[in-house]
Order: sequence, then structure tokens, then C-alpha cells
Amino acid sequence: MSPPLRDPHQERWNFRFRLGVTWWLVMVLFLALIARLAWLQIVAQRHYHTLAEANRIAIVPLVPQRGLILDRHGVVLAENRYEFDLEITPHLCPDISATLEALTRLVTITPSDRKLFQKMRDESHGLTPVAIRTHLTEEEVARFSVNRYRFPGVDIEARLTRTYPLGLHASHLIGYISRINEEDQDRLEDEDLSDQYRGTNHIGKQGIESHYESLLHGTTGSEQVETDAAGHGLRSLAQTAPVSGDDLYLTIDAKLQQVAEEAFGLQHGALVAIDPETGEVLAFVSQPGFDPNLFVDGIDQEHWNDLNTSPDHPLNDRALRGQYPPGSTVKPFMALAALQLKVRSADYVLYDPGYFSFPGSSHHYRDWREGGHGKVDMTISIIQSCDTYYYSLANEMGIDRMHDFFTLFGFGQKSGIDLDGEVAGLYPSTAWKQKKYHQAWYAGDTVISGIGQGYVLATPLQLAVATAMLANQGKRMTPHLVRAIRHAESGKITLIAPKVSQTLTFRPEDLETVRNAMVGVMKPGGTAAQAGAGALYSMAGKTGTAQVVGVRQGEKYNASALTEHNRDHALFIAYAPADHPRLAVAVLVENGGHGGSTAAPIARQVFDYYLLGKRPPPAAPTAVPHD
Repeated sequence: MSPPLRDPHQERWNFRFRLGVTWWLVMVLFLALIARLAWLQIVAQRHYHTLAEANRIAIVPLVPQRGLILDRHGVVLAENRYEFDLEITPHLCPDISATLEALTRLVTITPSDRKLFQKMRDESHGLTPVAIRTHLTEEEVARFSVNRYRFPGVDIEARLTRTYPLGLHASHLIGYISRINEEDQDRLEDEDLSDQYRGTNHIGKQGIESHYESLLHGTTGSEQVETDAAGHGLRSLAQTAPVSGDDLYLTIDAKLQQVAEEAFGLQHGALVAIDPETGEVLAFVSQPGFDPNLFVDGIDQEHWNDLNTSPDHPLNDRALRGQYPPGSTVKPFMALAALQLKVRSADYVLYDPGYFSFPGSSHHYRDWREGGHGKVDMTISIIQSCDTYYYSLANEMGIDRMHDFFTLFGFGQKSGIDLDGEVAGLYPSTAWKQKKYHQAWYAGDTVISGIGQGYVLATPLQLAVATAMLANQGKRMTPHLVRAIRHAESGKITLIAPKVSQTLTFRPEDLETVRNAMVGVMKPGGTAAQAGAGALYSMAGKTGTAQVVGVRQGEKYNASALTEHNRDHALFIAYAPADHPRLAVAVLVENGGHGGSTAAPIARQVFDYYLLGKRPPPAAPTAVPHD
């Protein structure tokens, strides 16, 4: 079969058609390219110019200097000092193990330093510099500097670091700063503060450092830095200066604080001293304390284990969060309640055989004095701390009326002090027990509540606030720790005004009955006579002893037969001068025994220093009454 004949006309048409399609396709693509270029050059020019600038310009955060913390007289409690740190940037260091071995020939690097470095390296994911040694000496800085060329990715960084000059003193009160962790970062993001903390590595963790973080931190600045293709800075283009944090002047008297802490010796406990007229806290003690400097750069595991597992619990803020039975320190408040509610008169006399019992019951609620106090009126009941008088009074008054009255003095409530983590203590009621334990309230519960035992719990801070109310004629001032703020931008100082949180009105004669009895506590025959002996000013006080473990019927309390942590707590509340109070104090000594012999002498030293400017001479040994 012969091949088909060619059609030149058809071939030319096909060729022209394909050529035309190709031409139009080229034109469409060309027009698309022109349109794209026009969009990039005209419509999106600003956007891509910004991106280009971002590649060329780095925004560097400028971290503000943290505000200082000072006492009421200007003694520095927390400050910033320049320190030199040796830092490794992991992704720039080719062999970290070899580098560490070589560095140990130039600077001292302990096993603890290595552990902390590894911990911080893991947290930073290897993207940011991590300190292998902090607080380098001048000699170490010099040795490394001449060998710097041998250590890629290793640099010395000069930085401001937080230091606490007084160390252990006032550690719970001041608190500390430490490195921002993931939990902190999440909280900052939730509060929209991440930008404000760009470049900041530390944040307040406890105490004043935490509660006033927003004032102490300051405002972060920024710097626009022109960079080359490798990201190295070439020149500064613009800068917004950071604003330093505000300085805080505390109400605390640092010297009084030290006197109070030293008065405890090796004993554990707490002390709070308040100006009754203003609510200013002049001393805030929790013993034992800890060194906040350990936490600034991240505490190593060894020190953390020592603090966290210590049977002394140095991290526990006993003044703010320690809840203890207040013991006989509640008796002045019980007496005032009886007078105000007209349950008893001041001259009502009760015979104390050494115990209280319900009619028809053989169970005895024992007085601390075997054989009793004999005939006791309200004044003697406070001076000699007669338990039987208050067992009987509580039974007459009833727990709900007691609860309502004690609540007026701040028991079972947070005081509102400017610290985080305060606990409320507990003053029970029938409704509370039903809700908490689904049980009825018993008369025996009421009786022991009358001497500050049973379910009743209070913090040393609450006892100090309540005592200050007695001293201040029933007016409760909100306790506070910051006296003034010096603003970094303006340099102006703002004083913190005292705040009244409660005003109670008492019949003057009722209040005087209780106050005069508290003065009698410090005189011969009173349970704190030894602590009051030889004072050049008048004191009003009340001792207390709080049981840690119960004593069975028929048995006697024997401290020597108990382990130390099961012995009674010693308490003391007082104010002075009694006629014009300038200071109200609450003292707790854990497992200290009798308040008159253990807690009251501590308060005496505090009063002597604050009112007279000196420490008291040793008191002559005398027979020590109970409480």
C-alpha cells in the first residue's frame, strides 16, 4: 500500500498554530512575571523591606538594674554587684568535655559546678550561653583572658548579680531571686509579661523579692544593632534605655532584727515585732534561716538536699506559715470577751482545786499547778495563768461566741501582710467541725479551746497583730513591711500610709482590767516575773505553753522523757511601754517548754534594745513559774 500524500497547506497551518500557542504562552508567563515583580516592588515593598531590615538589624533587649532593698535606716539588705562569670555557648563549642578538662587548669571547677552546668545546659537546650563558673576572681579572669584564643565558644561575661549582704539574717523576709524556670515562663506568658522579661534570667521567688517583683524588676529597654551576614554586630542604630527597678525601704530595723535572731541562740522558732500605731513590722524572725545567696545562680543539688531534708526545716517560714496552738496567750482575749459579753465580771471569784470537770464526770481537765490556785478572780487568772478559770469560762461562753469574738482580733484570718504564702490559722466553730469532719461539737472541745489548745491554731504573725490591737485600744493596723518606695525614673520617695483594717470599741474599764493584769504578769508573782525583773520601763505580757503531745489522765508531763520535737512549745506576747506602747511582740520557741523561762527572755532583749538601745544584763536566777 502506498504512503498518504503530504498536505503542505495543513502542515503550515499546524506549524503556525503551535507557534501561536507557544507565543501566547510565553506572553502569559511574561505578563505574570511582570505582575509578580510589580506586586513585590510596589504592593509588598514595605513588608519585604521590613523583613530585609530584620535580617540586617537585631533587636537586643537591655535588662534593667534590679531595685535595691534597704531597711528603714538605709542599711542595704539586697543589692547588685558586678561579677565575672565563665560561660560556654554549647553549639559554638566543638568538644565540651575536652574544653572542661582544659579549663580546670586555668580556673577552679568543682563537681558541683559541673552538675549545675549540665542542669542549666539541659534547660537552655544548648542555644544560650551557660555559666560553668560564677564569681571568678581577678586572677582567674586574667589567666583565662590570655588563653581565650584556645577556647572557642567560651567567654567571660561581666554582669550584675544579686547579693544579700546579711546572709542568713532576715532571709525569709527578704526572700531571694533565682533563674526563671519553665513554670515562671508559663506564668509570665499568661500575664502577658514575656516581652517585659526578654533578656532577664532571674525573677523573685520568695519574700519581698517575690511580692514586689513588678516594682523591683524595672522596665526592659532595647537596642537596634546592625549586623553582617554572619550575625555579628557592626554598629548601634538606636536605643531605648532600660528603667531600673524601684528601691524599697522596709519597715524592718536591721539591727533589731539581728538582736532578735541572736536572742534565739540555737533554738528554733519565730518572732514578730510590730509598731501598734502604724502596723509597721520592725522585726520578722524565723529561726533557723538560710543563705539566700545560694539560690541566685541556681542552687546545687548538695546544698538543696541539705536544706530540703534537714530536720530543722530552715526553708519553713515559721512566722508567716507556722501554725501552732497559742496556749495560754489566748487568756487575755478570753477575759476581755467575758467582760464584753457580760459572761463574767472582773471581780467574779472561782475556786480552783487544780482541775475542772463536768458534773457527774470523773474526767479532770487539769490545771498546770498541782493542787490549784485556790480563789481566783480575773486579774489573778491572767497573772498566774490559771487554766481552771478558763476551762470554766469557755464552758459558760460556748465555742461559737468565742469564735465570733476571736475573729474580731484576726484569729483564723490572714492579716493582709505584704508577703506571699501567708496561712490563715484556725479558730474553730460548731459549723466548721461539722463541715470539716461531719461530726458534732463536744463540750470537751470547747473547754480546751479556752486555753488555746485543741483545734485552735495561730501563726506568730497573728499573735503579734492581736497583741498590737490590745496595745492600740482595739484598733487593728494592717501589718506591712514596705515603708517607702524610691521611684527610679523620678527619684521621688513615696511613703506607704498606715492602713486601719479593724476598729473595735471596748468599755474602757474592761480593757484596763485586762491590760493591768498583763502588767502584773511581768511583776513578782507573775509567770514572766523573771523576764520583767529590773526593766527600766513597764511591760505588759502573757506567757503560754502549748502541748505538742497529749498527757493521759493520771500521768504527769515529763519533758526529759520525751524526744525534743515532742516537748511543749513556749510562747509569749507582750507590748511596751505599757502606758504608751511603742512595740508589740509575739515570740514562739519550738519545743522550748515554758513561755516564761524561754520565750519571754527573748522578748525582753528585743524591748531593751528597741527602747533603751542596749542588750539587757543577765537576769538573776529565780524560781521559774509555769507558762
